[in-house]
Amino acid sequence: MASLFLLYESAAGYALFVKKEFEDTAQSQEAIQNSVLEPKTFGKMVTLHAWTPFTTAEEALEQVNAIAGCTTTELLVNFLETNLPKSKKKYQLGVYDSELGKELSAQFSITHGQTVRELLRGCRAHFGRLVKDLNEVDLDKARLGLGHSFSRNRMQLDPNRQDKPIINTIALLDNLDKNINTFAMRVREWYAWHFPELAKIVTDNMAYCKVSRVVRIRDDFDKTRVADLADACGSEEIAMEVIKAMKMSMGQDIVEMDMQNIDRFASEVVALFTMRKTLHEYLKVKMDLVAPNLSSLIGEIIGARLISHAGSLINLAKYPASTVQILGAEKALFRALKTKGNTPKYGLIFHSTFIGRAQQKNKGRISRYLANKCSIASRIDCFSDEATTIFGEKLRDQVEERLLFLTEGTTPRKNLDVMQEAIKQVTKSRKKKKRKADAGADAGAAGEALEEGAVKKKKKKKAEEVEPEEAPKKKKKKAAE
Repeated sequence: MASLFLLYESAAGYALFVKKEFEDTAQSQEAIQNSVLEPKTFGKMVTLHAWTPFTTAEEALEQVNAIAGCTTTELLVNFLETNLPKSKKKYQLGVYDSELGKELSAQFSITHGQTVRELLRGCRAHFGRLVKDLNEVDLDKARLGLGHSFSRNRMQLDPNRQDKPIINTIALLDNLDKNINTFAMRVREWYAWHFPELAKIVTDNMAYCKVSRVVRIRDDFDKTRVADLADACGSEEIAMEVIKAMKMSMGQDIVEMDMQNIDRFASEVVALFTMRKTLHEYLKVKMDLVAPNLSSLIGEIIGARLISHAGSLINLAKYPASTVQILGAEKALFRALKTKGNTPKYGLIFHSTFIGRAQQKNKGRISRYLANKCSIASRIDCFSDEATTIFGEKLRDQVEERLLFLTEGTTPRKNLDVMQEAIKQVTKSRKKKKRKADAGADAGAAGEALEEGAVKKKKKKKAEEVEPEEAPKKKKKKAAE
């Protein structure tokens, strides 16, 4: 009868246990579960056959990462080949994970199931007693250190999956927009008591705050600051209208103390505007790195909102197109399902320019088509090895063609043809990059060869300079003899 060996991967090393084949050992699953509870009875069932410890913490982390990824390593294969019988008919190797068993099945006779798992559970519970060479304190330290290093390795920075900063940035941008609008309206109300005509002349909130800081009190306005006023307004014509309105204003007078508070509050609003601008630039750079195709298709703001609402780029890539279409309109969807009314046609993608440009009767069609393309772009961004915007640009062209088809009736291209063109462009760009890299490597090698040749020439020159000086000394020695 074939012997049953059990492979147990611990934090300190690999262990190979063998199940005893006697009459008093438990054979059924319930009997094994009962025997696991008592160390003495389980010690009669299973004994340690072989044990190899990990030499360093780096090796332990490497082996655990391989086991977590269901891949084999050279250390594990050598350990099993050394300690298992050569004939596959004489043994069966029990493993806990079926995926790891598939990797090992090419070289060993593998088995896995509930009985093997119960036996390995007992090995885990009584591991310190079964392996006599290993101290329990050392085993706890190995588990703690390996747990910290394994978690730290999983939390390392992945340049292709930096979607968490995007989620935080878009949330901060939305909050900043609300705060900026609230504070800007408060500045308008506050300064309008002194200069009410300015609100009709300068409509932009940012420009209004800058103009209020330049003008300050109307009667004390310095005419030499007309250039600063033009910069704040954006044009000289608007600045001249502001100067005319200052002379005819119906606002009440304020003191310098009130103006200082208004000026301080307006400066805070301007600072918030600059912060929002820098955050938007940061978001654009991040979206170009993480989701370039989705960003080129629908824009960085809407793409970031889709990623934020889904929770991550991977979650967004897993969603079907029908879910992406109504993402952000969940309340309206459930309300429509409850009242048996019309379901919503779009959610966050409503803010896209494509839906805004479509006719009212075609908004549902174009939103469904756009959601389909967004789903394709997110999957390409999530699972592709190289970041490129070619697919996003092609998908954007397809949406443009669909708009023309809905309005004018022109037949759009097929999706297969467009994707084949995109794949050809990607392959061409890869070849160009390889050529540039090879050219750079050849140039570097040529530069190194030139440097070596220059060094050799310098050595030869030094040798030639030294030889004439040594020749007279030899002649003098011969004359003396």
